[in-house]
Amino acid sequence: MNISKVGAPIRFFLLFLSSVIWLGIWHTGFEVVSWVLYIPAVFLLFAAITGICPGIMFSKMLFKNKSD
Repeated sequence: MNISKVGAPIRFFLLFLSSVIWLGIWHTGFEVVSWVLYIPAVFLLFAAITGICPGIMFSKMLFKNKSD
């Protein structure tokens, strides 16, 4: 599997999206929110920091080009 890093604009978008989810979790209350909301928040933050996006890697595995 080829790990490709995403560029700076996508990393900023992922960081912004993760921040909005974390803000919503904080606003609702950490003890009240379902644990399911932590999954995308953590994955998006990981992708923004490292540049390695698990969602894009999974999408590339599902929808391979016919030329590959």
